[in-house]
Amino acid sequence: MPIALVVNGRAMQTESDAVTPLLHVLRNELDLRGSRFGCGLEQCGACMVLVDGEPVYACAREVGSVANKRVTTIEAFADDATLRALHRAFLDTQAGQCGYCLSGIIMSAKALIDRHPAPRREDIAAALDKHLCRCGAHNRIIHAVERAAAALRQEARG
Repeated sequence: MPIALVVNGRAMQTESDAVTPLLHVLRNELDLRGSRFGCGLEQCGACMVLVDGEPVYACAREVGSVANKRVTTIEAFADDATLRALHRAFLDTQAGQCGYCLSGIIMSAKALIDRHPAPRREDIAAALDKHLCRCGAHNRIIHAVERAAAALRQEARG
């Protein structure tokens, strides 16, 4: 039985078994390769996507558990002001080195900024705590999120 999904605002279906990892469906069936496979154990955050606006690990989340829910991946950045601001801030501050972890980090940062447009440094650190960046760019990543949030607030003021 097909499983209905809404991915990046578009209605989609998968014929995969309900227990298939969401990450597998995104990458291998829907050709959305921005989310990465890191550990497969919900410990690194490279696979993070948003489900109904909340960050979830796609590596271990069964696709059946997100049926008829809104799934947002990093590929949605073209249509989303918060993701565009984060993308720009990460580039401007050179927050990433290898970039493997960044799609997951950016998705968690988007969820944070969407909930709290003016996050404190402590809020950002807490929201990103579940992510592992082996390159050690944590300070630049936090600065990029602060910069993106400030840019969005400035844009909202006109």
